[in-house]
Amino acid sequence: MKTLITICARGGSKGIPGKNIKELNGHPLIYYTLMTAVTFASERENVHIYLSTDSEEIRAVVQDLNFASVNTSYIRPAKLATDSAGKLAVIKDVLDFAENERGVVYDFVIDMDITSPLRTVQDLEQAYNQLQGDSGALNIFSVSPANRNPYFNMVEYREGEAYVKLVKEGNFLTRQSAPKVYDMNASFYIFKREFFNFSYSNNITNKTLIYVVPHICFDLDHPIDFDFMSFLLKNNKLGFNFLP
Repeated sequence: MKTLITICARGGSKGIPGKNIKELNGHPLIYYTLMTAVTFASERENVHIYLSTDSEEIRAVVQDLNFASVNTSYIRPAKLATDSAGKLAVIKDVLDFAENERGVVYDFVIDMDITSPLRTVQDLEQAYNQLQGDSGALNIFSVSPANRNPYFNMVEYREGEAYVKLVKEGNFLTRQSAPKVYDMNASFYIFKREFFNFSYSNNITNKTLIYVVPHICFDLDHPIDFDFMSFLLKNNKLGFNFLP
């Protein structure tokens, strides 16, 4: 069983400038994802980790961290380093590179998002096993229980209408009675290799599973998110140990 782990780190960031290598509790943000990836890989055979970046600064930071098992030979092309470049195309490009460089065909691809580092090795293992155990599924990604529910307390304006309606119609008197919904927390995505043989435009297909992360997990979109995560780490408020 051969598995590729992709760590995608674009140089440009408008929400939090330089966020992939911005210091968080004494380490560059990318360190936390690399630690988890390296530990996961060390417990298995034929797991390779590849960095995908267009930034020499990010590449230098990763090399300075001295993770010997992290391959930094791939250089992301400029056309895949724009705001409009889709993540699946980015993953597929480094996948093709790694397979050509090593002369192998991978069975699984795990993409770990740097800006959502609150995952554990156990999370990866359980999601990985969940996908392996479902012969019909093509991929799985991490989610968290949603704080808002479109059947109960989310509204929208619909085209041509003057007044709001629930996002999804239903006769539910309490949020607990409404169907369960989940937030995509962007922490990790796991694919069977055949997923990339199709022309999917996003991660959600008719053969997609979810892994519900059993602890706090969120991604860093805005500067205040970074401050919040920094506070949780410095003050031991997470309630779990996410580093190996």
